[in-house]
Amino acid sequence: MGLDRDSADIAHLFDERDAAVKTLLKLAISACQKQGKYVGICGQGPSDHPDLARWLMEQGIDTVSLNPDSVIETWLFLSGEQS
Repeated sequence: MGLDRDSADIAHLFDERDAAVKTLLKLAISACQKQGKYVGICGQGPSDHPDLARWLMEQGIDTVSLNPDSVIETWLFLSGEQS
């Protein structure tokens, strides 16, 4: 998504977990997998929303980039050690 997530004027208008966004992500992941291509994601979404990181993992994404301050918490969440 090409939005300024730091802008107080528009930040409330989007959510990376929206069904339409997830549909597009799923299509992109699937298309890459079918072509044998690497697919990864970077951005704020997986760092802010561990449930999105889990969903991406379930879709078979190869890598997810995380903010340094969220790595341990997200890893624990994905491993089932933290809810």
